[in-house]
Amino acid sequence: MKIFKKGDYSKFLLVLFLIIWILLAINPRYRIAWAYENILTIVFVFLLILTYKRFKFSNFTYSLLFILLVLHAIGGHFSYTEVPLFDLIKDNFNLERNNYDRFVHFIFGFIFYFPAYEFISKKVGIRGFWLYFIIFLIVTGLKGIYEVIEYLSLLTTKSEIIGTNFLGMQGDQWDAQKDMILGMIGAFFAWIVILIRERFKILKVLY
Repeated sequence: MKIFKKGDYSKFLLVLFLIIWILLAINPRYRIAWAYENILTIVFVFLLILTYKRFKFSNFTYSLLFILLVLHAIGGHFSYTEVPLFDLIKDNFNLERNNYDRFVHFIFGFIFYFPAYEFISKKVGIRGFWLYFIIFLIVTGLKGIYEVIEYLSLLTTKSEIIGTNFLGMQGDQWDAQKDMILGMIGAFFAWIVILIRERFKILKVLY
């Protein structure tokens, strides 16, 4: 039995996210990095609102997108290189870097696979292997586009804050490639989850 109707639940998540976003917009650690981080967030949320009447995702997918947006808002507030919990993990395990950005890149690949799957399977009508593979390529492409946007932002601003806290390389020259690989791994895991869900008909109560 569903607690929320599809429209009610997505509106509830939107309001909840806006409250969290506003709270995290107060005194971010690096205001300029926060601004760059939130440009795409604002565009994406507005896109979801503008297209809502034409295409509605499942409650499950809206929940995943909510989680991703909250994680991104946290990264924008502290900067992806200085999220306190992952600083604690870094110190306790003697890691070379704060891995919050790595974590979110993986989550991005995993989560974005689901809305892409829902939209393409309903609007395009592709089935079988090619449906899953094309979605995998789309998510990979989105990861690549984001990495290019990050680099272009550094070239256009030439800001040390942007370079350190938005680009988030933390001294790793292969940072962009590793971020893309993690996104691809996340998408692959989502592919497996959907195959299992379709095979055993699980998680249907969330749709």
